[in-house]
Amino acid sequence: MTELIHPLATVPRDELVARAEADPLRPRFHFVSPAGWLNDPNGVCQWDGTYHLFYQYNPEGAFHHRILWGHATSTDLVSWTDQPVALEPSAGPDADGCWSGVLVNDGGTPTLVYSGRLDERELPCVAVGSPDLSTWTKAPENPVIAAPPAGVDITAYRDHCVWREGSRWRQLVGSGIRGRGGTAFLYESADLRSWDYVGPLFIGDASQGSPADTDWTGTMWECVDLFRAGSGSLGSEPADGSPDVLVFSAWDDGRTHHPLYWTGRYSADSFEPAALHRLDYGGRYFYAPQSFLDEAGRRIMFGWLQEGRTDAAMVEAGWSGVMSLPRVTTLADDGTLQFAPVPELEKLRGNHTSLPGRELAGTLDTGVTGNQLDIELDLQLAPGSVLRLAVLGSGDGAEETRIELSRPADGAVGLLRLDRSRASLDSSVDAGEKSGPVPMSEGRVRLRVLVDRSAVEIFANGRPLTARAYPTLGGGHVTLSATGSVRLLSFDAWTMADIGGGARTLFP
Repeated sequence: MTELIHPLATVPRDELVARAEADPLRPRFHFVSPAGWLNDPNGVCQWDGTYHLFYQYNPEGAFHHRILWGHATSTDLVSWTDQPVALEPSAGPDADGCWSGVLVNDGGTPTLVYSGRLDERELPCVAVGSPDLSTWTKAPENPVIAAPPAGVDITAYRDHCVWREGSRWRQLVGSGIRGRGGTAFLYESADLRSWDYVGPLFIGDASQGSPADTDWTGTMWECVDLFRAGSGSLGSEPADGSPDVLVFSAWDDGRTHHPLYWTGRYSADSFEPAALHRLDYGGRYFYAPQSFLDEAGRRIMFGWLQEGRTDAAMVEAGWSGVMSLPRVTTLADDGTLQFAPVPELEKLRGNHTSLPGRELAGTLDTGVTGNQLDIELDLQLAPGSVLRLAVLGSGDGAEETRIELSRPADGAVGLLRLDRSRASLDSSVDAGEKSGPVPMSEGRVRLRVLVDRSAVEIFANGRPLTARAYPTLGGGHVTLSATGSVRLLSFDAWTMADIGGGARTLFP
């Protein structure tokens, strides 16, 4: 759970909903809350064929108090239906908020493990659900862990990863050890109610690098997520050598930084890291991710797209925060993770534009316009060349959000870069550059770009870059240009429909 303060509570409830619905920057095929504040995905799962998305929610926007668990369901990961709020603060250990957590199947009983907040402290709590996951009863044993590990000077203590290993439950709680770095504390239980402390699974080193570095591991790890990347389950010996993956979001002194992951091996009571990787090149714009295995065996991941505009702008808009599109997580040939939007999203595709293959020269107007788009390109870049795809363009060059792919003169690793320097005439929004390396054997790149008003999700050969853009002129022109030799092998673009849902209320 990310600790932030927000001022939307100054706006009357009915006006919040009206403002949110009217905001031209509010995404229409990503999931957003009815109004107010949304952040971390929680308890994501598929239960009896239905997908469930729980999420941190404050309908009225003020952060520190009245943090709830919102709830939405879907049969296809595309269209979502608001359900009654799942968890609300009550007298006891979660009186000041129901913070992030997970859902597990306890012998057929849906069970939530979450962080309850009381008097500036967060402690693990449990709630048991009805068969349809619509109503929840908090366990009388809450908090199920009475305090953080004794004798450890922690920076914070919250968020959970829980799994079944043999006859026992295991749990990670995100934390940090002051003066050392982020960590995840490991616990064990027979019944999800009584937990024995095992020790830190692995401790990062915050002295390596600085907060400005894109791979700095932070002083605290939020929203830890441990899973086997390939075949087999946690704690077993992988037949194919698949690595285990420890995902976390780097946090420091109240500031969110970026999601990272270690590949390595989880065995017994510890995690032996092999390599550290960036999870998404957008940094804080894809934060607090959580994943699950669906009934088809796919690992599906959601993340929180934070805002890049001022508090005043969010108050005016009546809403804050976007849930990412669900993405499928798979293991790449080089042992890292790769990502792609779930194929179900293709059912939202509408008008189609296709361009024949060609050598790019100068600037090409693709003929595509819109601020809700799905664009796919297959490219061949010669050494030393650069491809530029501009979206959300005003047509006169005043505004555009530019995506660049460049191939070095030598080597097989190129660069994906998002240039937002001209994305908005509003000088108060974040316009910082985002970038990261992309493997491109022989210069081949498969690029996918999904634009949803102010949300932009980019996938280049399975490497994601997620960000926000806030155009003021309402433009949706899409152009291509190149430096050096770039061959466009295929280009397809579709307009994307709204996921709809009709009128929504703050308290479903």
